[in-house]
Amino acid sequence: MTPADLSRTVLHAVRRAVDEDALRAPVPARVRVERTRPGGSGDYACAVALQLAGPAALPALEVARILRERVAAEPGVGRVEITGPGFLSFTLDAPAESDRAVLAAVREQGLAYGHGDALRDEIHQFHHAREVRAAVTAQAVFRLLVAQGARGRTTCEQAPDPDWVRLGVTVNAYGTPPTPLTEIRPVPAGATAGELLKRLGPDAARWGLLRAAGHDRAALGPELLVQGEANPLFRVRYAHARARALTHGAAALGFTAEAAPYGESPAEPAAHGASPAAQAANAAPAPYDRAARPLLDLIADHPGVLLAGARHRAPDRVARQLEAVAHAFFDFHDSCPPLPAGDEKPSAAHRARLAIAEAAGTVLAGGLSLLGIRAPEHL
Repeated sequence: MTPADLSRTVLHAVRRAVDEDALRAPVPARVRVERTRPGGSGDYACAVALQLAGPAALPALEVARILRERVAAEPGVGRVEITGPGFLSFTLDAPAESDRAVLAAVREQGLAYGHGDALRDEIHQFHHAREVRAAVTAQAVFRLLVAQGARGRTTCEQAPDPDWVRLGVTVNAYGTPPTPLTEIRPVPAGATAGELLKRLGPDAARWGLLRAAGHDRAALGPELLVQGEANPLFRVRYAHARARALTHGAAALGFTAEAAPYGESPAEPAAHGASPAAQAANAAPAPYDRAARPLLDLIADHPGVLLAGARHRAPDRVARQLEAVAHAFFDFHDSCPPLPAGDEKPSAAHRARLAIAEAAGTVLAGGLSLLGIRAPEHL
C-alpha cells in the first residue's frame, strides 16, 4: 500500500462512517497522511479525527475509535493505533507487499508517478514581477499544481522578457490585474535571463533559481556546471543516466527487472546436485535489504513531496527530494550492484535490484521534468 493508497483508504473509512450514521460530519475532500516522525508509532500518521471532532460534536478520541475499526479491516493495513489527543497511527503489512505496490505504481505510471487529483477543485492565478527568478518559480509552481489536478494561469506585471522562453517560461497575460492575485516574489536573482543563459545554460539556470527556498538567495555561480559529485544537479542527472545505463546493460545480458519480495530471498532454482551449503546460500535473505530501505522509502514518499511542493508553492522541496533520491541511489548501487560482475550470472536478486534502480531513475526524470529540467540518458 502506497501513501496515496492509505490516504484514499482513510477517506473511504470516513465516508463509510458518515453513510452508516456513525459519524455526523462533512466528508473532507482529501485526507493527509504523513510519515511518522522520529519517536512516533507506526509507519504513517493522520490527524483526520482531530479535524472532524468539531463538526461531529464528538471528542477526537471517539472519532478516532470510529475510524480505526473501519480502517483496520482494510487490506494492506497491519495495525491502527490511536495516539496522543486522537492521531491515527498506521503500521502497514509486511514491507514486501508495500514495496512491490510502490515499484508497480512507478512502472505503470512512469514519469507521471506522484501526479494525482488531490487539488482538482482548485483554480489559481499567479502574478509575478518582470524578474527571472519570479517567472521561473511561478512556472514551476504552476506545473506542480497542474500535476495535482489544479487549473490556473500565470500573469506578469509587465511584458515578459523574450529570453524567458528559452527557460521554458510562458506568461498568459501581463499588466496590473483588476483583482488581487497570489503573488510569487522570491528573492530576485540579481541577473537577467539572458545573462544566466549565457553563463549557465537553461538547465543549470533553472536548477539554481529553484533549488533555494524563495526567501533565500539563489546560488547561481559556476559550481552549477561542475561535472562532479559536489554539484547536486550533476549527481541527480548522473543518477538518472546511470539508472538508464543499468537497464541497457541488463538487456545486453538478457535479463529485465522484476520486483522480488523485499527482505525475502529472490532465490534461483538450485542447480542439480548442488551441495547443501550452496542451496542454503541460494535461499539466504536478499543481500540488498538494508541498503534498499532508504531508497525505497524515498520513492514511496515522492507523491507526498510533489503534493506538498504544490500546496506550499515550494519547488525547492522537489529539488531537495531529488537530491536525496540520488544520494540513496548511489549508496544502494554501490552496496548491491544491479548487474552481475565477471563470470557471475544474472540472478533474481539482480532483477530485483534493477527494479529498484529503474524506479529511482523514473522518479528522478519525473521530478526534473516538473522543474523544467532535462534528464539526459548520457552524461
